[in-house]
Amino acid sequence: MVATRLREARTATGLSQRELGIRAGLDPSVASPRINQYERGKHTPDTSTLAKLGEVLDLPIAYFFANEDDLADLIATYHRLSPTRKRRLIALLRRPNR
Repeated sequence: MVATRLREARTATGLSQRELGIRAGLDPSVASPRINQYERGKHTPDTSTLAKLGEVLDLPIAYFFANEDDLADLIATYHRLSPTRKRRLIALLRRPNR
């Protein structure tokens, strides 16, 4: 899942593999090949690297591990809400079904 979600998130932002890697703190000489390996699933970024990539892409680590597309979308949407809207959403979800 990490490889697919990373590729989808990067392409949605319009960043090149090299640019994403550099913004996440990778050495420019290895940025593109490293991101390419992550996106092909040849290697998986460690938690620290994935967190940095998520910061650049404005996504939490949980997004990359979601095993359903709808769940990934929900995680990304929730992450980008203001604190007030997050509280409202949680309250709404906790209401008993009527």
